[in-house]
Amino acid sequence: MFVLSVDLRIKPENVESFIARAIENSADSRKEPGCRMYLAHRSTTDPRRLFLYEQYDDQAAVDAHRPPTERTRYAQHARANGNRKTGPE
Repeated sequence: MFVLSVDLRIKPENVESFIARAIENSADSRKEPGCRMYLAHRSTTDPRRLFLYEQYDDQAAVDAHRPPTERTRYAQHARANGNRKTGPE
């Protein structure tokens, strides 16, 4: 099993649109073969923080999760909206 976890901080002006996209993406991803779990969690203390938790059967399921062009579009969307992984401040 492969697990991916992503911790994001979203620009305040993009929070609602990004959350809506994350919920839609979560539902779509759970329908993919080999995806065991895909959850989007929003922080109760910081509405700009989002945590994604994903489980896949194997590397092939991870690779099939998003074709490279879709991953690139998603990454471009995230960068354009100022979304980033969180880390030490």
